[in-house]
Amino acid sequence: MTTTICAVSTPAGVGAIAVIRISGPEAIGVANSIFKPFGKSSSLLSAASHSMTYGSLVSDDGSVLDDVLVAVFRSPHSYTGEDSAEIYVHGSSYIQQETLRLLCAHGAVLATAGEFSRRAFANGKMDLTQAEAVADVIASETRSSHRIAMSHLKGQVANKLAALRAELIELTSLLELELDFDEEDVEFADRGRLLALSETLNAELKSLSSTFKFGNAIKNGIPVAIVGSTNVGKSTLLNAICGEERAIVSDIHGTTRDTIDALVNVNGVLFRFIDTAGIRKSFDAIEKIGIERTLQQIKKAYVVLHIIDATEIDQCPVIEHDNIITVINKIDVVGKQRLGDLMEKYGPNCVTISAKYGTNIPQLTQMLVVAAHMADNDDVIITNERHYQCLVKAMKSLDAVIEGLTDNRTSELIAEDLRECNRHLSEITGEISTEDVLKSIFSRFCIGK
Repeated sequence: MTTTICAVSTPAGVGAIAVIRISGPEAIGVANSIFKPFGKSSSLLSAASHSMTYGSLVSDDGSVLDDVLVAVFRSPHSYTGEDSAEIYVHGSSYIQQETLRLLCAHGAVLATAGEFSRRAFANGKMDLTQAEAVADVIASETRSSHRIAMSHLKGQVANKLAALRAELIELTSLLELELDFDEEDVEFADRGRLLALSETLNAELKSLSSTFKFGNAIKNGIPVAIVGSTNVGKSTLLNAICGEERAIVSDIHGTTRDTIDALVNVNGVLFRFIDTAGIRKSFDAIEKIGIERTLQQIKKAYVVLHIIDATEIDQCPVIEHDNIITVINKIDVVGKQRLGDLMEKYGPNCVTISAKYGTNIPQLTQMLVVAAHMADNDDVIITNERHYQCLVKAMKSLDAVIEGLTDNRTSELIAEDLRECNRHLSEITGEISTEDVLKSIFSRFCIGK
C-alpha cells in the first residue's frame, strides 16, 4: 500500500480518551510531524517498535492542541503489517477532528471502513476468516458469542479448513497424476479408495456446515418458542424471564394473536424468546393466522418451551420438535401428589414452575443453557453466512465427484469437480477472492478497524 491512512479507532462521542490510528509507509513520519516530545525524549523517527512517547500535539500556528501518548509499531510487527502509530488524545470531539485534520495536512488520508483490517489481510497478518472475526469480536455481546468469535480470530476455522483441504489435495493429486499419463492409459488412483476418501470428506463438510444453524443462533440469539394452548401462562412466563412486562397478560383466551420477541442474556448465552399465539381450534380469522405463525415458529426454534397448565393437563396440544422442554405451570394451585404424577409422566426434561410468582424460573433458564450445550464445547462452529454458502457449494462439487466415481467417469471430469470444491473452500479463507467480495466484507467494518 502506498498511502498512509488515519482514523479514530474509538467509538464516536466524548470520552476520557480517544485513540487515533495511523498506518502506511509514512505513518511514523506523519505522526512525528505534528508531535513534540517532552524532556529528553527522542523523536518518533528513532523510537523503538512497541514503545510509547509522551509529548504534545502541535497545531499549524505552533500552539499545543493536546498532551498525548504516541505508540509506535514498526513493520512487520503491527496489526496491519505496515509501519503504524497510535495517538492517545483526550476524548474531546474537537481534539479528535483537529488531530485528523493535521495528519491529513501532513500527508495522510482518511481511512475507509475496514481499511486497517483489509491491509492486515493483504499483508498476510490474518486470513479472511480471522479478519471477519475481528468484526464479530467487536460486535459480541455475550460470553458465548465472544468465545466463538475469539476462536475464529485465533484461526480455528482456518485450521479446520486447512485439514479438509489437505485431504482434498490428496484426492486431486492422485487424479492429476493420471491426467499427466492420459495417453498411456495408466490408472494411478484406486477408484474404491478415492470414493471412500470422498465420502469421508463429504461427511466432514456436512458436519461442519450443520453447525451454522446453531452458530448463527448464538450470534443473533438462540430462538426459543414458548408454545402451548391458550391461557396456560405463556405471556406471564415471558414477562417473568424478561423481568418486565413485555406481553399482555389476560384471563381471556386468545389474547396473544401474534409473536412477541425478547432478547435475554442467560449466563452468557443470548436467547431470543418468542411468545406465540395459543394453539386451539378457532374460527376467528385473525387468531387462526396467529396459530399458523406459532406453528412456523416451532419449526424455526432451536428450543421449544411447551407450557402446560397443571390444572388442565388433558387440554394440552401435541408438539413435535427435536428439542422440547416441558414446562408445567401454575404449580401454586395444585398439590404435591399431582406434581409428582406430572413429573413422572413427562420425565427428566420437564420442569415445574409458577410463572405468576417466579417459582423455579432459574431452574428453567439453567435447563435452557444446558440445551445450548454446543456453546461450551471446543468444536468448530460456523457463524458466518458467507462461510456457510461456500461450504454448501463445496459439498455440491464433492457430490459430483462421488457421482463421477460411482459412474466411472473420466479422471478429467472428476478432477475438475475436485478443483471446484477446492476453490469454494479457498474462498472462505480468502486464498481465492474477488474485489467485490472483499469490498462487501470490509465495508461492514467500523472506520477505525
